[in-house]
Amino acid sequence: MKNILLALLIALPAPLFAQNDANMGIIPAPVSVKKEKGEFKLTPETIIFVDSPDSKAVRFFADYMKKAGFVGGVTDINQVDKKQRSLKNSIMLSQNFKGDMPAEGYDLQIMPDHITINGRYSGMFYGIQTLIQLIHKTGSSGYATIPCGVIKDHPRFGYRGMHLDVVRHFFDVDFVKRYIDLMAAYKLNTFHWHLTDDQGWRIEIKKYPKLTEIGSMRAQTKIGKVHGVDSDLFDNTAHGGYYTQAQIAEVVAYASDRFITIVPEIEMPGHSMALVASYPELSCDPTKPYKVFENWGVSKDVLCPTDATFKMLNDILFEVMELFPGKYIHIGGDECPKDAWKKSDYCRQLIADQGLRDENGLQSYFIGRIEKFINSQGRSMIGWDEILEGGLAPNATVMSWRGETGGIAAAQLNHDVIMTPGSGGLYFDHTQSKSTQEPLTIGGNAPLWKTYNYDPVPATLTKEQQVHILGVQANMWTEYIATPAKVEYMLLPRMLALSEVAWTPKVNKSFTNFSEGRLPHHLAMLETQGYNYRVPTPIGAKDTTVTGDKFSVDLTPTVEGAKIYYTIDGYTPRETDLQYTTPIKFTIPAGKHIDFQAIEITPAGKRSIVTAIKMQN
Repeated sequence: MKNILLALLIALPAPLFAQNDANMGIIPAPVSVKKEKGEFKLTPETIIFVDSPDSKAVRFFADYMKKAGFVGGVTDINQVDKKQRSLKNSIMLSQNFKGDMPAEGYDLQIMPDHITINGRYSGMFYGIQTLIQLIHKTGSSGYATIPCGVIKDHPRFGYRGMHLDVVRHFFDVDFVKRYIDLMAAYKLNTFHWHLTDDQGWRIEIKKYPKLTEIGSMRAQTKIGKVHGVDSDLFDNTAHGGYYTQAQIAEVVAYASDRFITIVPEIEMPGHSMALVASYPELSCDPTKPYKVFENWGVSKDVLCPTDATFKMLNDILFEVMELFPGKYIHIGGDECPKDAWKKSDYCRQLIADQGLRDENGLQSYFIGRIEKFINSQGRSMIGWDEILEGGLAPNATVMSWRGETGGIAAAQLNHDVIMTPGSGGLYFDHTQSKSTQEPLTIGGNAPLWKTYNYDPVPATLTKEQQVHILGVQANMWTEYIATPAKVEYMLLPRMLALSEVAWTPKVNKSFTNFSEGRLPHHLAMLETQGYNYRVPTPIGAKDTTVTGDKFSVDLTPTVEGAKIYYTIDGYTPRETDLQYTTPIKFTIPAGKHIDFQAIEITPAGKRSIVTAIKMQN
């Protein structure tokens, strides 16, 4: 798969909305925007001055400008005579400016004759991303315009995360990079890589080769829903794959160049069937036959808390930590059935020997031993909120997914928290509307507005406790997402809403401005780069029944350049039907009705779901 530039090379004319939008069309909306008159003309003669030529952000921008067909290369201003440092037709990237700036912050000033970005490290990178969003190509190659303005910006949260499950369905390195590109373009900075689970093991561990020889492949995969009439259907097709350590290092470096930290997840003690199938001696009953889980849901076979288990897990985590230099290691800790432990003489004796209350206490013991090892290596542990059960490990960070209760409890205990509740619209494997036209999903409903309106800081916490809310993350579980195209469909446009939740001050947020003012242009940009996404239904279109004799239908496309088609005869609209161009008025005779149906179709042929308005008298 061809890598797409993170910067989303822009081949669209300047959008009309940006002229009136207080945020200048930028996503996520900045802290402060002051629009100015005029525009900067980017030409092949434009000079890029820098004071830190070796920085990752500068190298990224130089590469972007070259590949986009604009100017190539940068000039170290420290090597230029002061008399030659003309600001005219120049872009100045300064990381050595005087004064303080908030973490990851930047200042961007666009004047008719020059542009200046001040920012340190990631702050410079994010200033560059904002500038790139403002570049609009003209008809001739190598020329572009950038509207003038002054932007001062920094993020609301330090942890701005996006998760990807590559276990239930495996995605190759090129797609993972493409995923990272999207994250970085919208100022997300943490990639949670879910690498192991019941259904597969996706990371090479050199000391334990059976993990990939056996654990990376399942014999078949569940078809359709876990429960129901056809719950016993499988595809009879082997599915697998894993990343070599060289590939892992490649992705880590790629993400680092875009100021993204990767948090690897190695699931334990539950969700470990791929590990148990590879090394049955780690189970509570090694005499049983085990295989990589072929169904969705939760396997009752889990790791047994023996010294041999902890030795192997420590060895595995040591190799993982050599590959991933970030602060956090995620150990899962969720959905661990206790059935096997309750049946185990060894576990019952261990509970007694350690003075534990029950199997929940045993889980806490398990997590505590793992955390002690992770801490001994200078790292910190993250776990899903089930790690609270039986008592929280001393230094653990909690990722709250079962609502906010776990996160609130952890913050009240002075533990750091990352909010990621499915109830908050942050599970992107949930449907994007209640329509039956949506593709198969695991269930749940997380429409765009729900994601956008989520606030990661619970009002029930005191100001001192709120400090422990490090940030927010959305999750992409892939039981029902088998292809890159569907991942992107489920990701977009909700990831853009997530970016604004994570970055933008609450007082600057407006769903109407986001969804109707800025999003249409960004979706059109994504389309020009070949990304798949869910086309939102036309603005003003909603499944409903209305009663009366006179109606007016007023619709607006949600993607720049898209067209709306409609029918009033009850048939599904398509591009062969009437095109909507202006508000339509209907008069309905007594006892009659009209079924108005509309669909939006983008220039590349992407389609919204069909919305239906039944007008009856």
